[in-house]
Amino acid sequence: MSVFLQGQIERITYTNDENGYTIAKVKVNGHRDLVTVVGNLMAPTPGEIIKMYGEWVNHPRYGEQFKVVSYKSLVPASVYGIEKYLGSGLIKGIGPVMARRIVEKFGKKTLDVIEKEIKELAGVDGIGEKRIGMIKKAWEDQKEIREVMIFLQTHGIGSGYATKIFKQYGNRSIMVVKENPYRLATDIFGIGFLTADHIAEKLGFARDSELRAEAGILYVLNQLADEGHVYYPYEPLVRKCQEILEVDREVIVKAISVIADIRMIVIEDLDKDIEDFRESSKAVYLAKFYRSETSIVARMKTLINTPKSIRKIGSDKAIEWVQRQLPIKLAKKQVEAIKCSVENKVMIITGGPGTGKTTIINAILKIFSRISVKIMLAAPTGRAAKRMSEATGHEAKTIHRMLEYSIQKGGFQKNKLSPLNCDLMIIDEASMIDTILMHHLLKAIPPGATLILVGDVNQLPSVGAGNVLKDIIASGKMQIVELNEIFRQAKESLIIVNAHKINNGLLPSFKFSGQKQDDFYFIEQEDPEEVLRIILELTKERIPRRFGFDPVDDIQVLTPMHKGIVGAGNLNVELQKTLNPGENGIIRGGWKFKLNDKVMQVKNNYDKEVFNGDIGRITRIDPDNQEVTISFDKRDVPYDYTDLDEIVLAYAVSVHKSQGSEYPAVVMPILTQHYILLQRNLVYTAVTRGRELVVMVGTMKALAIGVKNDKTQKRYTYLMHRLGGSGKLAL
Repeated sequence: MSVFLQGQIERITYTNDENGYTIAKVKVNGHRDLVTVVGNLMAPTPGEIIKMYGEWVNHPRYGEQFKVVSYKSLVPASVYGIEKYLGSGLIKGIGPVMARRIVEKFGKKTLDVIEKEIKELAGVDGIGEKRIGMIKKAWEDQKEIREVMIFLQTHGIGSGYATKIFKQYGNRSIMVVKENPYRLATDIFGIGFLTADHIAEKLGFARDSELRAEAGILYVLNQLADEGHVYYPYEPLVRKCQEILEVDREVIVKAISVIADIRMIVIEDLDKDIEDFRESSKAVYLAKFYRSETSIVARMKTLINTPKSIRKIGSDKAIEWVQRQLPIKLAKKQVEAIKCSVENKVMIITGGPGTGKTTIINAILKIFSRISVKIMLAAPTGRAAKRMSEATGHEAKTIHRMLEYSIQKGGFQKNKLSPLNCDLMIIDEASMIDTILMHHLLKAIPPGATLILVGDVNQLPSVGAGNVLKDIIASGKMQIVELNEIFRQAKESLIIVNAHKINNGLLPSFKFSGQKQDDFYFIEQEDPEEVLRIILELTKERIPRRFGFDPVDDIQVLTPMHKGIVGAGNLNVELQKTLNPGENGIIRGGWKFKLNDKVMQVKNNYDKEVFNGDIGRITRIDPDNQEVTISFDKRDVPYDYTDLDEIVLAYAVSVHKSQGSEYPAVVMPILTQHYILLQRNLVYTAVTRGRELVVMVGTMKALAIGVKNDKTQKRYTYLMHRLGGSGKLAL
């Protein structure tokens, strides 16, 4: 039976910013214990008085709860309630300590003072003009944001997104959403097409409306790009859009034509002889991917055909000279790679761990430094760039920093009009470079410069769309040196030996020496719950005790999946409890963030200079200013609470997200329940992330499935053919 209940929110146990679903503890008159309240609440705040309509339910695990159907927020009446309300982080500039001081001075009149006589706050210790200005703005924003929240709440969107919408559009928020709710999907990170579609439906947009079909097609193409596709064949795309949007083919076909006319997408007829175009030779690109793919080809050809800016030197003499400078004798393939770098404009060096790539880079640097050439080194990630600097003694930057991205000026500042000042560019971890980034990189390299791409083509392809390194190699138009000899010192590492075995489709070796501490272990266990328990034990106790590694900084859990008992989501929750216990923290986007947590950025944020895959530690949580400080490689970066959907816990990360990084120790679950994702390049990439130790926990059957499966997931890309390759479409 439905009833009314009124009480004061004491604490928030859980809240989901996406849909507003909340679990809260509420103090209700006549009830001795706090009442557990569940339901969709707008930005619930401790201290807030709420009048609720709903029903009592009995949860099998958590007992009696009050399920909210609808509710109304009332201004807190008691002094205690006002203090709790203000100290909850609702108003930027007022935290728990400041809230107590304000309430001690103004008592029940506190909210009236903030509303009508805010200058009076200057009489409170610690509040000056600057803080009063901050509080005034936050209070006014909060009032306006409440209107937006009420509007959005009635259309099925939660408080966290309401804040982001307000931040994007300000007072125009309600008008923008009413006119075209699908804009939210493209303008605001975290709001996808499905959420926007839900709002549109509530606002009365028809399922077969042109606006919905156009937005839906762009959504599907963006989803396909997230899966790695640069384009998608026309007919399969139409079918996919029909299936997702549940509308007739004619609606989709018409919408594709409309967005092609305004150049949001590009439709191109490709080679009908290619295997993937038996059904339809039309390829559909998002415009930015079409521009990028065609630009890569044009600029590659320009680079190859433009004379070198470096004066000609004899390759034999250069090799003879550099060999005398090095403490080791160069192998045949290494000599070939160095010779190629001297004689060619564009070349690729590819090979697995222990094959001497770093020795080659150092030799090339010695030769070109000798003749005073302007050299630049870069890598796709901060960790890879740092490793490159340490290995060579030369400064290396991330590609983004080298290209000088500026959010104020809009885009990369280094480009065709303002090229990089270099004669030689060496890029490491080139397998990680996606189509868009390669386009921007090549735009900024002077036509006379020499470009050397170094990478391991057998790793997973880039997180972003494309398969750039593999396509360039497959085209056969560049000089390629493939390194496959493992050097003597590397042969002592089971990690390196096993990585090469995996790459060749062979099961790894687990013959332990007994004379020394080995670096590769497999723990047999098929029960997922037991695998989880073992991983927690390994990370917290066994590995630190035996190898001396720090459980958080040195050990990285890598997993093939996001969901499930040993998926990244659950592993992070359990590892956080084990490695960073304690209740204090803030809940955002379904995660609880605590001081000292290990976290990962999941979106390129050029403003903060933090990029997808960067790992840091939370060093400060400031409830007064609603700000979290995260340290990335000893650089402190502030995050507003509303920006925390760009952050996830990183005690465990997907293998894909680990690309370009190396960790002292890697622990990886591998079970048959992962079979859809178990591919040779995934297992190989995970193993090659471990520098000193790799421990796998799972079944040999699952490992065998992964090692034997060399059918990598198909990516639609036409780069190889545009470069002049004649083989099958690169996959």
